[in-house]
Amino acid sequence: MAGQRDLSFGVLDAQSACFAGGLAARGVRRGDRVLLHLPNGAEWLIAYHALARLGAVVVPVNTLLTSSEVAYMAADADVAAMIVPAARREAIHQARGWERRLLTILTDASTEDGFEALLSGHPLDPIEVAPDDLFTICYTSGTTGRPKGAIQTHRAVFASAAMTAMVHGRVRGETVLTALPFTHVYGNVVMNAALLVGMRLVVLPRFDPGEALAAIGKEGPALFEGVPTMYYQMLTHPGIDATDFSSLRCCTVGGQTMPLARIDEVVARFGCPLCELWGMTEVAGPAMSHSPHWPPRHGSIGLPFPNVETRLASLDDKDHAAADGEPGELLVRGPQVTPGYWRDPVATDQSIASDGWLATGDIAVRDADGYFRIVDRRKDVIITGGYNIYPAELEQVLSLHPSVAMVAVAPMVDLEKGELAKAFVVLRPGTQCTAQQLDRHCRDHLAPYKVPRLYVFVDDLPKSSTGKILRRELREAIPPAPMP
Repeated sequence: MAGQRDLSFGVLDAQSACFAGGLAARGVRRGDRVLLHLPNGAEWLIAYHALARLGAVVVPVNTLLTSSEVAYMAADADVAAMIVPAARREAIHQARGWERRLLTILTDASTEDGFEALLSGHPLDPIEVAPDDLFTICYTSGTTGRPKGAIQTHRAVFASAAMTAMVHGRVRGETVLTALPFTHVYGNVVMNAALLVGMRLVVLPRFDPGEALAAIGKEGPALFEGVPTMYYQMLTHPGIDATDFSSLRCCTVGGQTMPLARIDEVVARFGCPLCELWGMTEVAGPAMSHSPHWPPRHGSIGLPFPNVETRLASLDDKDHAAADGEPGELLVRGPQVTPGYWRDPVATDQSIASDGWLATGDIAVRDADGYFRIVDRRKDVIITGGYNIYPAELEQVLSLHPSVAMVAVAPMVDLEKGELAKAFVVLRPGTQCTAQQLDRHCRDHLAPYKVPRLYVFVDDLPKSSTGKILRRELREAIPPAPMP
């Protein structure tokens, strides 16, 4: 089910075949890049599989981006066509100032190039592609400048879906519920893994905690898949007490580290395992995870998928391995790893070695049994007087306080020590807490140099389209005067 429209496997196959025929009749060919700029729904599913059938390259772009951001990606990928809502067409064209007019398929217009018109096309048989042919160009969030287009092959997308389905024990006929956007690799692999094994896929067009809880009770999913903030918001929503979670056998969480206190709370309230996973755009989805069939190790991202190699590089010298038990940068290699960034050899050389190892930018520790724990993103480390502070560690501690619902830690500039930690805190409804109380709590659990020097109480935290907390925006926030 997508939105308010039901699709059987047979209908999806038939309509994507017709849509592919309609695209081919309008000049879209194998290897052409096509911008797919739609919300979760039936149209997205049909268009995605039509492009795969045609051998075209999908350029998925989130609907929350501005017209200028979309136009940049369309121009960078040199797309031959766009599949967009009618309201976005002119703004995207004007933002970039193209001399040529792109073929634009409109989802909400009854024109010759409207979505419904293409569904009346002549069905197209699947065009044969090679495993290493380009399938998608997924743009990163652009935390260090302009977004980069991570190349994903047919092999990578299939491998990610197949390994995810196997490790999570997905079963034909079960229901999976998600609000993750299909334009993101996490939402994309949830969709592909579900369809690969014949699951029923229930898709929320966007996340709302009340609607998600209602859907869990109504649809009876075996799996719910999301990011930490989705669980935070459901845990504090008044509808949670009336929700029937009995159908759930597993939930998954990825995209960001989750405090242990919140993991334990989800397991207790939802009554099922919460499987933490790790992935990124450059590996076409997850590459490490727990399984609901394994003993839980909360706080760990689990074990590497089959055929995925991992190692930890020294933070001082990436050519040497990190010592056992010491943090190091996580490097991965395998069939899911991107061969590079679209038309960006400099960025490719900076991240991917000639022998295929991808430097992920995540700092991790591996235990004696081979389980990995993410310490933090390397770029998020706060350096105070020469000491490294990992925001995720501080967030774990603050989440133990009974009044804290969500928290994020970011640096603030200090002329003497370079950087200091500041904490942005969302309180649980109906609770009160002061900065002095949080400070005492942190000093009971942290070395003095790690304790935040500033606590900012906020109603919410800035999040990406997938619900990931955006620390980079907190870096730029102007704080009030520090606590005396």
